[in-house]
Amino acid sequence: MEENWNDWRTGRHVVYNLRAHIILTPKYRREIMTRRVTRLLEQVFGEVCTRFECTLESFEAIQGHAHLLIGYTPKTQLSTLIMSLKTNSSKQLRDQHWPETDQAFHDKHFWTPSYCIAAAGEDPIETMNQYIENQDKPRRKYDKKQRS
Repeated sequence: MEENWNDWRTGRHVVYNLRAHIILTPKYRREIMTRRVTRLLEQVFGEVCTRFECTLESFEAIQGHAHLLIGYTPKTQLSTLIMSLKTNSSKQLRDQHWPETDQAFHDKHFWTPSYCIAAAGEDPIETMNQYIENQDKPRRKYDKKQRS
């Protein structure tokens, strides 16, 4: 298998190709990921990634959670990046006073304190992008006959 060296980045003393798949969940798994909430989240996540010298390569939000595929530098501390993603997006959403998000802020927190993170290096990046983009599509049709 031939490597695509265009995907690799360089620093002064380092060559790297780091990606992380991050999953964030709203508090109490509220189903509030409307179109306008999703657009705002993508914008805020992109801005935060830029400040951290990272790239938001893919983003998808469905009712119960948000998936991010982020390319990052070796100096990036992922826990700090995630804290900043959650804090900034929560503040921006709270400032909007949208009915679908106001219900989530009765305790001042939009996101759960937990998150999921996985290194995205084993699978081809196209596979990971397809997975993120197709999260809300059913994997198979339910067949009652199979349960009998």
